[in-house]
Amino acid sequence: MSVVGHFINGEHVLKGEPTQDVYNPATGEVTKQVELGGQKTVEEAIAAAEAAYPAWRNMPAMKRARIMFRYKELLEENAHRICELITDEHGKVLNDAMGELQRGIEVVEYACGAPEFLKGEHSKNVGPAIDSWSEFQPLGVVAGITPFNFPAMVPMWMYPMAAVCGNTVVMKPSERDPSAPLLLMELLSEAGMPEGVVNMVNGGKEAVDTLLNDERVKAVSFVGSTPIAEYIYSTGNANGKRVQALGGAKNHAIVMPDADLDNAVNALMGAAYGSCGERCMAISVAVAVGDEVADELVAKLKAQLEVLKVGRGTDNSNDMGPLITKDAYNRVKGYVDAGEAAGADLVVDGRTLTVEGCENGYFLGGTLFDKVTTDMTIYTDEIFGPVLCVVRAKSMQEAMQMINDHEYGNGTCIFTRDGEAARYFADNILVGMVGINVPLPVPVAYHSFGGWKRSLFGDLHAYGPDAVRFYTKRKTITQRWPSGGIRESAQFTFPSNG
Repeated sequence: MSVVGHFINGEHVLKGEPTQDVYNPATGEVTKQVELGGQKTVEEAIAAAEAAYPAWRNMPAMKRARIMFRYKELLEENAHRICELITDEHGKVLNDAMGELQRGIEVVEYACGAPEFLKGEHSKNVGPAIDSWSEFQPLGVVAGITPFNFPAMVPMWMYPMAAVCGNTVVMKPSERDPSAPLLLMELLSEAGMPEGVVNMVNGGKEAVDTLLNDERVKAVSFVGSTPIAEYIYSTGNANGKRVQALGGAKNHAIVMPDADLDNAVNALMGAAYGSCGERCMAISVAVAVGDEVADELVAKLKAQLEVLKVGRGTDNSNDMGPLITKDAYNRVKGYVDAGEAAGADLVVDGRTLTVEGCENGYFLGGTLFDKVTTDMTIYTDEIFGPVLCVVRAKSMQEAMQMINDHEYGNGTCIFTRDGEAARYFADNILVGMVGINVPLPVPVAYHSFGGWKRSLFGDLHAYGPDAVRFYTKRKTITQRWPSGGIRESAQFTFPSNG
């Protein structure tokens, strides 16, 4: 059986460490194993990054960008290989994997603009014969820790921008679906990335803690659950690191009485059940304003769920694949059990689903609850599965209050034809990413991704302009060259232009 190891100093290496099984979630079969790197392996990757840093830091930004241009071409040429690996180990439908990869490639495209966004600012004659300018300098060795649900896209939120800004990188992807991240590293090396600039180590908590505690690592970027994000943020900060830690979500969609209900239902189906609900931007709560809207919304959603195609991700005619692991299946099923026990109206029960030929796979059908209340765990908790809860509100203000009161503030949207209502919603909702008739308002690569409240720990969002700020530190230089042999007397007042 093949073993996925680590990518250190430009090559795939195995260290003889303990391994963990990697499953095909559609069948429940073990397909390969992944080696779990311990402290020694992580320290080796950090040392490789540290050794590569001086030369990489001083490489002109244009040359670093040219590697990214070539990398983009290789990603596109190998797109099918990458997406097959994602589907085999994560379970999402191939078309969905292709969409994930494309959004990651867009960040690589943005990184190609490094000569522009790293050029700094200059001011002449800020004082008598005094010039001043600012530069964006890299931090050094930085780390990225990424989740299972986007094994290609989320790592590409991090290492292309970190590297093109002049840093060297150690990535720690999810050990549940490690093959796509490894292929991404191999293609980056093929694109001309020097040895040691970007490294990857698979592992668990020991690997994470090594990255958080090693003083050579200057910054850590993380995407995952809120409890782990909070741990990453507090531990990294305590060790003097710059940290951005993106956590969990409970994304609401408000459906107004004037909404185009058919379009809203189609949008909710994709946003709630796409990728089996394993997205931090998934819509998991639909807040219907008024009972009439709620009744019609639930009826239309039920009809759509009756024809939802669930099966192997390798078949693009399917709408949804399996959950990633047996543990994930049991966790989500437990939430469905709890919602039913709490008294929510279980309109569509995904627990009854069976997929012919995949009886041992981790398939849970699309599930729909109605008349959910805000004290139920299916409302309060991030389920991370194909479960949509309908909550009923009497007014837009009541619906917005639910969203603003929730501990998470990642993404939200409103379905309406009323421009005034939409503008009010966008201006007053306490959420980081807002959609108007757009269910998954994931920013494009030249904006930045991040939530509010307990969905983000740190000041800067992921990719886009905030990534430049996160992966660099500003240095301002002020210089003067006295001329004419003039000797000046000592100045004891604070310097100013007055």
